[in-house]
Amino acid sequence: MGSVEFETNRWIWDGACYPQLFGLGGIMITIAILWLSTGYLGGIGLPYFPFVWLDLRFFYKKKSRKRPVRVYMDGCFDLMHYGHANALRQAKSLGDELVVGVVSDEEIVANKGPPVLSMEERLILVSGLKWVDEVIANAPYAITEEFMNTLFNKYNIDYIIHGDDPCLLPDGTDAYGPAKKAGRYKQIKRTEGVSSTDIVGRILSSLSDMEVNKNHSKAFQSETGGSTRTQRSHFLPTSRRIVQFSNAKGPGPDACVVYIDGAFDLFHAGHVEILRCARQLGDFLLVGVYSDQTVSERRGCHPIMHLHERSLSVLACRYVDEVIIGAPWEVTRDMITTFNISLVVHGTVAEGSCSDEVDPYVTPRSMGIFKTIASPNNITWTSVARRIVDNHEVYKKRNVKKSESENKYYAEKKFVPED
Repeated sequence: MGSVEFETNRWIWDGACYPQLFGLGGIMITIAILWLSTGYLGGIGLPYFPFVWLDLRFFYKKKSRKRPVRVYMDGCFDLMHYGHANALRQAKSLGDELVVGVVSDEEIVANKGPPVLSMEERLILVSGLKWVDEVIANAPYAITEEFMNTLFNKYNIDYIIHGDDPCLLPDGTDAYGPAKKAGRYKQIKRTEGVSSTDIVGRILSSLSDMEVNKNHSKAFQSETGGSTRTQRSHFLPTSRRIVQFSNAKGPGPDACVVYIDGAFDLFHAGHVEILRCARQLGDFLLVGVYSDQTVSERRGCHPIMHLHERSLSVLACRYVDEVIIGAPWEVTRDMITTFNISLVVHGTVAEGSCSDEVDPYVTPRSMGIFKTIASPNNITWTSVARRIVDNHEVYKKRNVKKSESENKYYAEKKFVPED
């Protein structure tokens, strides 16, 4: 991305064309400078006189000063997913440095309903994305004139970014109206097939047999119009999206390759923290993401996010270098050799699995390359899902309202190009 340019660099010509030198006098001075410095006239050169150039410093304008283009994008980033990550990836492509505002809990409650994740968890998730350079906590939901000026003057923001889906305040006004009016607004394409509202619907549907009373589940479906959009993924994975998220770099010949695997369903702050710890143990972090079938067999129910969605969420993490999409349950010797794995790690907090299963780390243990690392927190996909289940009625009402706006968006959407 180009940089912001503040001054030109046409030093000698700017000097010759200053208003006070315009005309015959300016032309004569320019000829004199060329004669003194190069001997253009008559081939006669003169010695270099430093004092001459000191006196002529008013001809010189400083070389162009350039600074990075800084762009700002905000959001609630509740139930962080690959759609959020792709939005921030696109925002970063419009500038050099990406500053992200994370909306406060109070503002989310006032404008959308209660958040599922705490501010601390949302900050960990946003800060853990590879495209994010700076984070502003407790950002306002609406871009007011006052906050916009703060962004411009304190944070040196050049442009404010948002997706092509409308973002309206409770009074019906555009949350980004002031930025658009100031000519400092840029738009990106919304990532299709996923939203926080959609994920809430998937959780309630997926856990209905185990966690939620079936009558409540049916009531939820009827109140959202029986839409299947919130019951299954509509994401269409492409090779281009995977390339966009990938680092496209392999480990060096002598690199210490660390391997960690898991389902990474409902990618949460606990995942980010354990990946950070794993990355610190080597030079290259390889992450295995289990297939949908493997997760279903071990968990007893289908994952909420399917394989490609989970893989993209992991790839977006700044601590991850490469992902094995559909990794095997057992870490074999052949796999260790193929990827030149130096260390296999596993956290102390594990997602739910069968109690009678065979230890998948038998081989790395026998090779002396297995290490258990302390999980920084005890968050799991089930603990996140339970927050929604335990407050079923609250999130059901929130989803009814959000589903209406999403259905309207899909009904009226038009093609928007993406980078």
